[in-house]
Amino acid sequence: MRTALSGLTTRGRSFLAAGIAAAVCAVVLGQRDLLRVGFLLAALPLVAVLVVARTRHLVTSTRGLEPARVAAGHESQVRLRVDNVSRIPTGLLMLEDHVPYVLGSRPRFVLDRIEPHGYRQVAYRVRSDLRGKFTVGPLRLRLADPFGMCELTRSFAARDTLVVTPVVQQLPAVDLGGEWTGYGDGNSRSLASAGEEDVVPREYRHGDDVRRVHWRSTARRGELMVRREEQSWQNQATLLLDTRLSVHRGEGPSSSFEWAVSTAASIGVHLCRRGYTTHLIAADGRQLAGPPEGLRTAPAETESFLLDALAVVDAKHTESLDGAEMTLRQPGGEGMAVAVLANLTEDDTRRLARARSTAGRGLAVVLDTAAWEAVPTPGALPHEVAVGLLRQAGWRVLPASAATRLPDLWRGAGRSSESPVRGASFGAHGASLSGSEYCA
Repeated sequence: MRTALSGLTTRGRSFLAAGIAAAVCAVVLGQRDLLRVGFLLAALPLVAVLVVARTRHLVTSTRGLEPARVAAGHESQVRLRVDNVSRIPTGLLMLEDHVPYVLGSRPRFVLDRIEPHGYRQVAYRVRSDLRGKFTVGPLRLRLADPFGMCELTRSFAARDTLVVTPVVQQLPAVDLGGEWTGYGDGNSRSLASAGEEDVVPREYRHGDDVRRVHWRSTARRGELMVRREEQSWQNQATLLLDTRLSVHRGEGPSSSFEWAVSTAASIGVHLCRRGYTTHLIAADGRQLAGPPEGLRTAPAETESFLLDALAVVDAKHTESLDGAEMTLRQPGGEGMAVAVLANLTEDDTRRLARARSTAGRGLAVVLDTAAWEAVPTPGALPHEVAVGLLRQAGWRVLPASAATRLPDLWRGAGRSSESPVRGASFGAHGASLSGSEYCA
């Protein structure tokens, strides 16, 4: 009630003061009719306070984001619905939804009277050029009585999260080499041709394909069993994003780090849609995204994990790629390795060469950051030298700059475009180092 009284407007306070003054004068002068007028003037704002205080507990709101995940530079629509669940109509309602500054100015709406058990819907659009996770809400609702005596502001607790992902570019389909040509049904047929004796079943889990049910083991165990080997037919890929702060140049959405993040997102989505089980790791070896260990997830779900992680990834004060090397050389990391790198040192090339020796296939996108800012990284090799050393170590290298179009660059990742560099020399840095020096 104290909060409601504090919501009295200037008009409400004036009526209350006039009513009290009239009542006091009526008592002093002995005027009964004036006392009735005083009570009426004082009662009107108090009744308005009671009505508004009661109404503020009987108004609900819901919010919807369409879509809840959007690429940077694209719009998302926010829909607000306000329901009057009481038996009396509301007065004038003023709505203000809280949004971060990066999404735009705070939207404000004025709603007319809402009938009992009625509702009103409003919508507005938000847009961000910066990736990230942004909280939308809470909604602030200002309630007023029909006479303008009292206004109260109510903040709802509900909040929603808008995920702004990096820009994903459509990449052309190229022959990456080492892929299983079948997926899903084709793999099931290949497993069937191996014979029932080679099958190692496991318990059925929610979401497993019923076509994988192993009926002989099911009859023997008395519970549904599925074939386990089908998991080994799924292509594996480890995506390394160079998150070292010292190797990137520029600031904001146009920085080299944002270019690298967008490139990693495009490659990761492309691999997921081609059926790869994709794991995203940082320069220090931390796994940023990927299916939980021992579990198989659908490519669409893995794609969502990947984009959510890249929406909030930031550059760290990491000096070397030793953590990434250890992760790439772990047992079970025999799938494809894709790295998005910048400003490599000689130590970095050695680590990547050792990591390449345990990977089934290596693909590196090496970014020349001089286009953003010509500030050398201490100990960094010239771009051409780093590219040559990685090629000698067995990596398929795609040199890139700020003006490079990623779809055009990706066409060079195909197996048919391979052209190994052998015995090249690199000017001031002398003769190139042989691959055997790095693959110890």
